[in-house]
Amino acid sequence: MLIRDATLEDAAALCSIYNHYITRTTITFEEQPLQTEAFAERIRGVRASYPWLVAEKGGVVLGYAYARAWQSRSAYRHTAESSVYLHPQAPRRQGTGEQLYRSLLLQLASRKIHRVIAAIAVPNESSIALHHKLGFDEAGYFHEVGYKFRRWIDVLYMELPLDSALRRNDNL
Repeated sequence: MLIRDATLEDAAALCSIYNHYITRTTITFEEQPLQTEAFAERIRGVRASYPWLVAEKGGVVLGYAYARAWQSRSAYRHTAESSVYLHPQAPRRQGTGEQLYRSLLLQLASRKIHRVIAAIAVPNESSIALHHKLGFDEAGYFHEVGYKFRRWIDVLYMELPLDSALRRNDNL
């Protein structure tokens, strides 16, 4: 498996993956599918300041991970929010998401990001387990903050202090 930086040429494949989650799950709170051009703009915007990585095998995109600013105020500049999405047909429990995430976290650490925040719509036991495996701790729980598919959705916030994770070197 190859993990590399995303390019604008990846936009169609990545948009297709994300649209699956928009239209079929509550993992993202977006409700309308995106067009490839809009997704390419997101890649462009993120890549200006943060990493966006793609996992592929044999030329087939298996998933992607990226980070972005957690909040817009300048004092938050050392904190990022992370996301990872796998192709719905990608083999599960093969380590793709974990490898993508580890690569993302290492790149964030090299950019002097101090803390990474993950917002997880629940239930999503596989995502929660992955975050725990990587050293994230639960940091907050918000009840019924999203509404999609005619039901209320809770969100679990998890956090990882990158500097201590690197010092421990047991998760990255």
